[in-house]
Amino acid sequence: MALFRSLWPSESAPAIAGSGISLRMPRQSDFEEWAALREESRDFLAPWEPTWPEDDLTRAAFRRRLQRYTRDQQADIGYAFLIFRDKDGALVGGVTLNNVRRGVAQTASLGYWVGEPFARQGYMSAALSALVPFAHGALHLKRIEAACLPHNGASTRLLEKQGFTREGYARKYLCIAGEWQDHLLFARLSADPT
Repeated sequence: MALFRSLWPSESAPAIAGSGISLRMPRQSDFEEWAALREESRDFLAPWEPTWPEDDLTRAAFRRRLQRYTRDQQADIGYAFLIFRDKDGALVGGVTLNNVRRGVAQTASLGYWVGEPFARQGYMSAALSALVPFAHGALHLKRIEAACLPHNGASTRLLEKQGFTREGYARKYLCIAGEWQDHLLFARLSADPT
């Protein structure tokens, strides 16, 4: 079910409004601000993300990223959003729903990042508060899964605050910062209380 393809072409997909923020799909015109924020936040983000390719912050790599996001959205297997602060339009981070599985699953995996200058200011909490109802409503997902490193207390607190329930511990689950690392597993169901 290519939901976005049937409802909106990618260039006119709606923004998702939140408390003091909005989420929308990335555009080529976002490159300079995105690259600057990611570069400024490199040391802050590196311990929590897969190793960045050498050309990750180039315009060509960003174009390939947007092409992949568009293909994923059209195939209904992934949705990517950038997070913007309402008061000045500043880019503060990004959030994705990847590995969308339909059929009997109706689930996706949540990923997110926030630039260092905007960390611990409530922007990601606001973004997830806006994204979760959209994912359960417009995308008809019954389950949203998330994983975080056991020593990432900020991410654990964020997920718990957003109503995600810890469901397990996965050994060597993802390759983060160049190493296969254990992760805590969380999920939020559409039937969970808001």
